[in-house]
Amino acid sequence: MTPVVDVLAEPSGKVAPRWIAFFSVAVAGTFVGWYGPLQILLARQAEAVSPHGKENLLALVAGVGAAFSMVANPLWGALSDRTTSRFGKRIPWIAAGGVLGAASLLLLGSASSVALLVAGWCLVQVVLNAPFAALSAAIPDQVPVAQRGTAGGYFGIAQIFGVMLGTGLAVAGVGLLGGTFGGYLVCAGFVLIAWVPYVVLRRDVVLAASERPALKLAAMVRGFWLSPRRYPDFAWAWLTRFLMNLGNSIVLLYLLFFLKDEVRVEDPDASVLILTVINALSLLVSVMVAGIWSDRVGKRRVFVFWAGLIMAAAAVLLAAWPTWTVAMVAAAVLGLGFGVYTSVDFALLTQVLPAAVDRGKDLGVLNIANALPQVLAPVIAAPIVTSLGGYSTLYSVSAIVGLVGAVFVYQIRSVR
Repeated sequence: MTPVVDVLAEPSGKVAPRWIAFFSVAVAGTFVGWYGPLQILLARQAEAVSPHGKENLLALVAGVGAAFSMVANPLWGALSDRTTSRFGKRIPWIAAGGVLGAASLLLLGSASSVALLVAGWCLVQVVLNAPFAALSAAIPDQVPVAQRGTAGGYFGIAQIFGVMLGTGLAVAGVGLLGGTFGGYLVCAGFVLIAWVPYVVLRRDVVLAASERPALKLAAMVRGFWLSPRRYPDFAWAWLTRFLMNLGNSIVLLYLLFFLKDEVRVEDPDASVLILTVINALSLLVSVMVAGIWSDRVGKRRVFVFWAGLIMAAAAVLLAAWPTWTVAMVAAAVLGLGFGVYTSVDFALLTQVLPAAVDRGKDLGVLNIANALPQVLAPVIAAPIVTSLGGYSTLYSVSAIVGLVGAVFVYQIRSVR
């Protein structure tokens, strides 16, 4: 049943394990749709379209797509804030995004030129941000503050499981179905079904038409700007997330090319999958422990700070010793740090949202701090790799950027 609750009130009752499980599967489906391409398939397409300019082409595709994502996420969030469907505020966007996301992946898989590759990835980014924005907002809608570190842990597990599964499905599809399109086909199939259990559960908040914020374009656009002077903790949370995600994006963008051209592994595709699995397993160790521990002690900032230090250490390892053994160690270290960061940072973010009525939109604005680094990472990474010192410099820059973000978390005053 879809509960009828005060949509502006903070939730008080704990969510059931079934809700968490179905929610996690839906989140994982979204990340399969993103990271099957990002980890394996887009790089293969870039190399097929432009063998001698693959780095710059991948940077172009990733950067333009992330720019579209940056706009789409808060827009979908704002629209879900204003949805008065009898099925709830968020569910219609999750269902529509799942179906259209699968279709957009198939279109991207058929791209055979620069223009089609860019357009296809932009479409995937825009469409899949609809369910991601709605699912992100479902946590402050339904999960009480005292349980949000734990919920953030499951949210993090779902994301990394989606990254790992997306990478595995992409590799399996390429191998079993004979080419890059096969990878897209398998990933699209999972995206198509992952949202179904959550939607069938029908646990969502219903917004009455009388409670709906005005749907005026000019006012909605103005609402995307939240004054740092008026909401300083929101601003510092945004900057912290932006810098830590920028450092992480710099690490991951050229991972396939790093393994192929710098480490010189024999099978780069399989090596990416191995590192993804190692990263996922170490993340699983830290993500739930950190989330539950954070809930129990009632603190968030110290966890985010130490997560940044650990992630920076992983980047330093890659910068100093570009070998396969060190790459595996770095993947494990990065997973530990990112697990802590993912669970606790999201809980922290939900506690600095300015207004309950705009949860989806405001989380979308915070999610710009996820997407904008994907725009800037190629701009920063491409010239460093090709002209300014190569991968050792790239990963050193990543470590410095992440450390600055970790320090800034202590500027947030309203959350311990």
